[in-house]
Amino acid sequence: MTSGTDQADSVDGDFAGQLAELQRSGRVSGLHALLVARGDKMLFEHYGTGEDECWGQTLGEVTFGPDVLHDLRSVSKSIVGMLYGIALAEGKVPPPEAKLYEQFPEYGDLARGRGRDRLTVAHVLSMTLGTEWDELTIPYGDPRNSEIAMELSTDRYRFVLDRPIVGEPGVKWTYNGGATTLLGRLIVKGTGETLPDYARRALFDPMGLGPTEWSNGLKGEPAAASGLRMRPRDLMCVGRMVLANGVWQGRRIVPADWLQRSTTAAVSIEGPRRYGWHWYVGDLPVGTPRRTEPRISGIGWGGQRLELVPALGLVVVMHFGNYRRPHMEQGMIANRLLTDLVVPALG
Repeated sequence: MTSGTDQADSVDGDFAGQLAELQRSGRVSGLHALLVARGDKMLFEHYGTGEDECWGQTLGEVTFGPDVLHDLRSVSKSIVGMLYGIALAEGKVPPPEAKLYEQFPEYGDLARGRGRDRLTVAHVLSMTLGTEWDELTIPYGDPRNSEIAMELSTDRYRFVLDRPIVGEPGVKWTYNGGATTLLGRLIVKGTGETLPDYARRALFDPMGLGPTEWSNGLKGEPAAASGLRMRPRDLMCVGRMVLANGVWQGRRIVPADWLQRSTTAAVSIEGPRRYGWHWYVGDLPVGTPRRTEPRISGIGWGGQRLELVPALGLVVVMHFGNYRRPHMEQGMIANRLLTDLVVPALG
């Protein structure tokens, strides 16, 4: 099912037909939803049908639409990063330069470990802790995967804080859902609210967003790194708010300086991408002759994407069900949709 607003006047050519051809050819597979907006205008909106999951639990075949919640998986991390910035402005959480282990006095025995006194909240935000962690080379579901091991442990926070130090803090990026878990815990400690309740009060309700869910981890606590479920249109609104420097319908939602810092590269990643504070940043090829424009991304397992191109005022929401494909293949499919279809159609 495809629906949109003034599609013929909004994107060049037969956008729906080109999308269908990409799917028929197998170059794009597993697509659940695609939303494209520029400025305040929705250019294109597509929903499909396919097998889906809720935090790893099968939902069977789902017919997607504007009111159907979808897993964000690790796009949740970017939302939690913004929540931390809001809580910081409220004086509820420690600043980025604060020593990490001082914020967790209940784990004082771990703080005495060699080199841990150098770790700060900023290292958590940029995932440059220099500690042992592996989510990418070991499949999810395997107890050796660090996020799964964290969830299987008796105390997820002790597990994260107790990882061996294997490198200099602030130097190397290591994808780490445990980092987001720590941010979520600091938000809960500082605000006295559950993470879903704080997200609703500080972000979702002020924006007038619809229902959300937050899946629990294996021990019954909300999974900060990957558990958020939202409607695609509401995720689109979040992207538009970010492009508006944290303002939504005239109301300040997220501090502008926090967004500026969060979407500025803090560390390089292998390949062309870089990482800020819980956002990916990079460059997107656009136009003829070819040039690049800065790109901000929230990326989640299975092909979930929130893509922002500030120079174009472009916001793209993608949801896929490619949970069983290798992560590199997931990324290739999502990037193909963006670079081969969406950007050329903007004219």
